[in-house]
Amino acid sequence: MRLIYLALAIIGTLVPWFLFADWFAGFGLAPQGFIAAAFANSVASAFTADVMISSLAFLLWSFLDARQMGVRHWWVVLPANFLVGLSLALPLYLWLREGERDKPVSA
Repeated sequence: MRLIYLALAIIGTLVPWFLFADWFAGFGLAPQGFIAAAFANSVASAFTADVMISSLAFLLWSFLDARQMGVRHWWVVLPANFLVGLSLALPLYLWLREGERDKPVSA
């Protein structure tokens, strides 16, 4: 599963950034324009709100889960989530979590 999570993290980085790059090439780095486009109509607003709420729920869950499961380097999901999105942060966290499960238990 770890390899699948890593592949999903890579895909989850490349696809959004390819689409974002196209938008930024056409409109520049204006944050106001980006936010306006994210909420341009009801459908875009619904998807944007869905991803924002899901990201918040994921960050809360992963923080608590990382403490309980002893996942080191949990914090990397924060920049992953804000710089790319949930499509990177979620499989990245699951990849980190599986790595902790695979470690031998020392006595």
